[in-house]
Amino acid sequence: QVQLVESGGGLVQAGGSLRLSCAASGRTFSSVNMGWFRQAPGKERVFVAVINRSGGNTKYADSVKGRFTISRDNAKNTVSLQMNSLKPEDTAVYYCAADIQGGIFPAAARALYEYWGQGTQVTVSS
Repeated sequence: QVQLVESGGGLVQAGGSLRLSCAASGRTFSSVNMGWFRQAPGKERVFVAVINRSGGNTKYADSVKGRFTISRDNAKNTVSLQMNSLKPEDTAVYYCAADIQGGIFPAAARALYEYWGQGTQVTVSS
């Protein structure tokens, strides 16, 4: 079992920045690949970024590449998503997720993630 709790969402103007955090508990965090997904109103939940167990390998969706940075602190059991140059189309509920099996990296498919947080709302105004 893995429990995930996101924080850091909010309302920001276009061009601004936010930093999301996800606190994990219940399993050795350093053994788990971690991802961020987002779901805009009326749309499917889609991949944003993923980081491997050690933090040495990452991958991003094309839509956020160069603007978002995923990182992790295995000593604190947290994974973060630094979001810069935000756009209105980044508005969504953001979820962190844990890929326990870790058989495929990078894992962009939702089905590969066994545990999910409750989500945090990010709203970018124009």
